[in-house]
Amino acid sequence: MSKSSVTPARTKRVGAQLTPEAIIEASLRIAARGSADAFTVRRLGEELGADPTAIYRHFRDKDELLLSVADRTLGEVLDSIPDGLDWKDRLRALAAGSLAVALKYPAVSSIMASRTTRRTNEFRVVELILGAVTEAGLDGAEAAVHYRMVGDSLLAHVGQRAAYLLLDPESRAGDESSWNREYRLVDAHGFPNITRLAQQLAEVTDDQIFHARVEALITAIEQRAAAVREA
Repeated sequence: MSKSSVTPARTKRVGAQLTPEAIIEASLRIAARGSADAFTVRRLGEELGADPTAIYRHFRDKDELLLSVADRTLGEVLDSIPDGLDWKDRLRALAAGSLAVALKYPAVSSIMASRTTRRTNEFRVVELILGAVTEAGLDGAEAAVHYRMVGDSLLAHVGQRAAYLLLDPESRAGDESSWNREYRLVDAHGFPNITRLAQQLAEVTDDQIFHARVEALITAIEQRAAAVREA
């Protein structure tokens, strides 16, 4: 029997055995390899050994798949947060877990920085942040605003870091060398602050920026809660 005569039957059998769980896991495997095409049906079909159209038996379209996969990554973030932390450390742990997962699945996090999954794990993240700001002493509109401040700030930072990983190596190398090249060559009279701090600017790390950002969010919540109590 020829190879061409058995391949369609095999593909059909594998495709029939697909489940939403298997498709999500395949998307995560592709994303974890740093690929930007984790949500193309062609790439998923290759990963699963199935007819790509079989994916649409379980997901309405690529966007529904993306949202489901993204919500799964939020579950990974939540699983990384220990029990028994106070509100500050819960936010720190959420931030650290969010960054770790974003760097693990850059193709997912780079897209989801401007999206909402509208699914269970996202609701759990929102509940965690609201609980933290409430414990800090905020309620009502203040709690809602500061929840958004935390959530949107974390999404922006981890999404930016994730998107950067998807750039080609040449583009990343050019960006990374700019602090030691173009920024050191600016006109000192026109850009005195850049010139004065050129070395320090070149030495700043992404982790330092992230730490400072998270601590600034916590400080802002503390200060606002203190102001509310004194009002």
